[in-house]
Amino acid sequence: MTLIARTRARAVETLSLDSPHNRNALSAALVGELADALTDVGEDTGVRAIVLTHSGNTFSAGADLKDPPRPEALVALLRQIIELPKPVVARVTGHVRAGGLGLLAACDIAVAATDATFAFTEVRIGVAPAVISLPILPRTDPRALARHYLTGERFAASEAVATGLLTTCDSDVDKALDPILEGLRRSAPDALAETKRLLTARVLEAFDRDAADLTALSARLFSSPQAREGMTAFLERRDPAWVV
Repeated sequence: MTLIARTRARAVETLSLDSPHNRNALSAALVGELADALTDVGEDTGVRAIVLTHSGNTFSAGADLKDPPRPEALVALLRQIIELPKPVVARVTGHVRAGGLGLLAACDIAVAATDATFAFTEVRIGVAPAVISLPILPRTDPRALARHYLTGERFAASEAVATGLLTTCDSDVDKALDPILEGLRRSAPDALAETKRLLTARVLEAFDRDAADLTALSARLFSSPQAREGMTAFLERRDPAWVV
């Protein structure tokens, strides 16, 4: 069973996260299949741009706690999106949690429905948004992000735009995407690649500088007693022991 659905229209390839049974959680299998699909479209001269979207009411619920990807695999996927020589546009009509926000931040342009919600839920299960910080921190407002990182609260699409996680939000996502995709179709492929390189230089500096440390931090936290309690509590639908 494929976890990534693919369609193409006028040189725009749409890759859809299609694992509704776990709300498109980032399992090892999904991360691997998405990486393979991105490699394929990255080498296809018939593709001008990629839209990354989803089935169901959730873009991604974050890491699959039953089958999590290795931190190194997630780092590689996020870097692959950033280094792809073609623009990647996120289309979000549902909710985004934890690691799913890393995918969103890795994309060059991100558009969401106004009723979508977002949350960095890592602290609530005893870990930290370590690896996903690589694309997020260089692209967002530090003061706004601090509240979301530290509290795990849900926030609205309008706040995600103000924070820098989204490019824009609209009640009609496809209407908002139309001029963006039309602009990409009218742009020269080599010029798009070089312009994207300019835009992602600072983000890639963060990968070069911090990827090893954040990968180690992620692995350490996920194996900690607090994380075991937090993940068990999440799966059992109860509060973890530290809640006061």
